[in-house]
Amino acid sequence: MKASETRSHWLVRSTCIALMACPAVVLANPDVEKNVANPKNWAMQAGDMFNQRYSKLNQINKGNVGKMQVAWTFSTGVLRGHEGSPLVIDGTMFLHSPFPNKVFAIDLETQKILWKYEPKQDPAVIPQMCCDTVNRGLAYAEGKVFLQQADSNLVALDAKSGKVVWSVKNGDPKLGAVNTNAPHVFKDKVITGISGGEWGVRGFLAAYDINSGKQVWKGYSVGPDSEMLIDPARTTTWADGKVTPVGPDSSLKTWQADQWKTGGGTTWGWYSYDKATNSVYYGTGNPSTWNPSQRPGDNKWSMSIWSRDVDTGRVNWVYQMTPFDEWDFDGINEMILADIPVKGKQTKALVHFDRNGFGYTLDRVTGALLVAEKYDPKVNWATHVDMKSGRPQVVKQYSTAQNGPDVNTKGICPAALGSKDQQPASFDPNTGLFYVPTNHVCMDYEPFKVEYTAGQPYVGATLSMFPAPGSHGGMGNYITWDAGTGKIVQSKAEKFSVWSGSLNTAGGLSCYGTLEGYLKCVDAKDINKELFKFKTPSGIIGNVFTYEHKGKQHIGVFSGIGGWAGIGMAAGLEKDQDGLGAVGGYKELSQYTELGGSLTVFALPN
Repeated sequence: MKASETRSHWLVRSTCIALMACPAVVLANPDVEKNVANPKNWAMQAGDMFNQRYSKLNQINKGNVGKMQVAWTFSTGVLRGHEGSPLVIDGTMFLHSPFPNKVFAIDLETQKILWKYEPKQDPAVIPQMCCDTVNRGLAYAEGKVFLQQADSNLVALDAKSGKVVWSVKNGDPKLGAVNTNAPHVFKDKVITGISGGEWGVRGFLAAYDINSGKQVWKGYSVGPDSEMLIDPARTTTWADGKVTPVGPDSSLKTWQADQWKTGGGTTWGWYSYDKATNSVYYGTGNPSTWNPSQRPGDNKWSMSIWSRDVDTGRVNWVYQMTPFDEWDFDGINEMILADIPVKGKQTKALVHFDRNGFGYTLDRVTGALLVAEKYDPKVNWATHVDMKSGRPQVVKQYSTAQNGPDVNTKGICPAALGSKDQQPASFDPNTGLFYVPTNHVCMDYEPFKVEYTAGQPYVGATLSMFPAPGSHGGMGNYITWDAGTGKIVQSKAEKFSVWSGSLNTAGGLSCYGTLEGYLKCVDAKDINKELFKFKTPSGIIGNVFTYEHKGKQHIGVFSGIGGWAGIGMAAGLEKDQDGLGAVGGYKELSQYTELGGSLTVFALPN
């Protein structure tokens, strides 16, 4: 893009933000919008571009959900962690699996498999995936199904035949650059990220043309301004109580020498889009290595919330939640966009439940920080977030950097897997509340020196995990959250972490899955009122979804234990500190469930 075109684009974008208009300039993908607008479909991983995970379907409601029965089931034939959910488009379901990343098209009328795609991936990819061989799902637009394979190949499949339309390599798995994220279609682009922060991979977000697979732009998380697509004068951040330009070399100044080249900040989470600002919103992960003593500085812009222009990749604003991360508090969790009252003022908000245990509310247009409060009362590594600087106030006792390498810092809450990991929350416009699946887990954390070797793990810490003290052994809570005030409204305790993405519906329901394998639906106005409970074949780390077929609403969820919480079972690990500490924390899980890989779909009886 020429300099004159860049200036023109920025001018148009600024005008559109001010007016919240300009439909000729800012259009989402018409096909995706059409499919999302039909509540009979489940056309995106989050149901919509705002990541709200809310359905207008109400045939199944709090008065009759207790009568739900299993309508049909489907086995993927893979025994690893099943995250994400299928998509449903006009009577066809598109369903994915963990590695080797099979894709099935299923006719909902007959449950017949219309086609199957099974890529031939090198099994050497498997040990390059830190926390199970999960895949978070597919995207659909304009007759194409998009799959982000573990080996980093982004593939477009013909939705009618399953044949490959195009394929492009997104990273080098031999260096640890693999993929677990779901691709997202915004406008005429497929947006994808990268995994591998535990291998020293330098994170980025990339956009590919929906028709050709040609890369349109690529913006790194750390490094030089030009490679991050940051304009030092126009890109802003929150500092000194106001939105202010980041200035030149905002990332380079916060790394020692060239450590940014292996600096992490990977982008394996969920992305949202607002056509009014023409912006994609997402989070970046932890800096590499986990030993903070080896990378002094704020390590910008790892651990941050980003707003990028979808057309150019230019960064509008960025806010770092955990400068100089000392605990592996990956910041990749979803950004939920909602128009809500914040401190009495109606706001175009972005709401984010970070691994670090704080729930953030920002103005998604300007990037202004509005709310930052703990959404688990056991969070102890910081007392609070200073609202003027935007920085968490770290408690020295739980600082792994101040205590130094080879010192075991004990009792840090939350654990590295966070008060919430990738399992996405939902927003219910009827109650105005957010429904959040959480982990109630703490850890001991001992950093040690590690040398970077390309293609090898670059962690540098030993962890042990355990239930938060005083929680009577419970490792999870399902909560409702007021993002305008930063307050927990209700909390429902669970024995294990709630590792399932939640769903809210116009029927007054909020549904989620448990690691033991239960699908549960509760009253959205009183989440401690359990209305439905069914034990599926395996632990649930998938996301609950809903659709309608031939006048009948269905609710479905993957079961298949795995992911970070279930890595011990999925990968056959036995030592407590294996799986980056999760094996010991969740060792009791094997007494309640077993490996599996299936979809269970429910409906009301005829």
